[in-house]
Amino acid sequence: MGNKKIQVGIGFATGRKSFRKVLKTYVYNWRECGLAERKDIAINLLVAYDLQYSNTTPQDYTAIKQEVLDLIDNVYFIGKDEMRAEMQFLMQKDVINEEETRMFGSGYATQRNSILYTAIKNQLNYLLFLDDDEYPLAVTRTRPNVVWSGQHVLRTHLHYISQADITHGYHCGYVSPIPYIDFNNVLSEKDFAIFIEAISNDIVGWDSIRSIMGNGGVTYADTQVLTSDMMKEVEEVNHCKFISGGNLCINLTDPSRVRPFYNPPGARGEDTFLSTCLSEHKVIRVPCYTFHDGFSTYNYLLDGVLPINLKYVKADSEQIVNRFYNACIGWVRYKPLLLYITQRDVYQDKIKIMKQQLAETLPKLCKYFDRQDFMDIATELERYHSNVRKHYAEFLEMQQVWTKICNYLWLTKNMRTGDAR
Repeated sequence: MGNKKIQVGIGFATGRKSFRKVLKTYVYNWRECGLAERKDIAINLLVAYDLQYSNTTPQDYTAIKQEVLDLIDNVYFIGKDEMRAEMQFLMQKDVINEEETRMFGSGYATQRNSILYTAIKNQLNYLLFLDDDEYPLAVTRTRPNVVWSGQHVLRTHLHYISQADITHGYHCGYVSPIPYIDFNNVLSEKDFAIFIEAISNDIVGWDSIRSIMGNGGVTYADTQVLTSDMMKEVEEVNHCKFISGGNLCINLTDPSRVRPFYNPPGARGEDTFLSTCLSEHKVIRVPCYTFHDGFSTYNYLLDGVLPINLKYVKADSEQIVNRFYNACIGWVRYKPLLLYITQRDVYQDKIKIMKQQLAETLPKLCKYFDRQDFMDIATELERYHSNVRKHYAEFLEMQQVWTKICNYLWLTKNMRTGDAR
């Protein structure tokens, strides 16, 4: 047992062709920091791909250059057909029934769960989730021009993950989908603050948004984090230990402590809903950054071109306004369930206030952006509010189904290794 390798998984839930370029950067990053040469670590790549997201083919993910594959020990590609076969297998073994296979249907949470499942099934010890639009770089601005630094993301997580259930790092770059807005007599700062309060959660509040907007929509890395080995345990806020979906490492050594992802149909927030399941878990914030290229405008960073200034994200193009609109829809779709889980005693009051805030501010957003579809945000709130009990039942069912699957995987592992009691 002393020679057994630490099995590390790198998980990408992706739907973009640019995934392969991002992967190559991370793989060379592992080689540069010495991980690729270590004989006690095996690196496993797990890719759950969505062909519908940007009209891609399986080859857009599987056609990885040999020089990259040479630095990876095992590769698992997970498409819909692969997960359908796994679900059939679990049904044949009477682990789950046909209705329960929904948890591996479509959406961000199910993509992540398929990676988690594959990692546990193949007896991986740790799983690091990386996003396909985040790069191992940090950017700071302590002088007129920005300063860049490389980040050893995987190495940092591996340093801390054995002491925790979950480790997660920091994000810089274009993290927020909210553009810089020139306030005027149509939309004042107060109006916008009321709107953001209506749709945001305990972490994405107006104070943090205003600070980011002041930087032109850019989040800069904290030099104190970059220059220290400072890690800190994540405190619980309103029954949540907030994490992010990328730059996130999960300890798989005890599958009974691994929780699944969930999001209401058509919504996001899978990382936030996982955050509500972590009261009894040790969650550590670790000192490594990834640069979030939220508008896919800095892909050339991966070719070594480092800009000396980052552009302001202004609400002056259809692409930027669309991204903001889609983010607002995603937020308002998951907020009812988040409130229901974390603040049920005041749930009705909170929803009532949200409706009032949106009624007051949405007409102003429509006029400011010259887009009537911002009124859809109120419609989506009503729809997801009316379905909140159904979504909560699905959220609980997800936990139960996941427990059954993990118990089965744990049992079969012990039977194979001769540890079954």
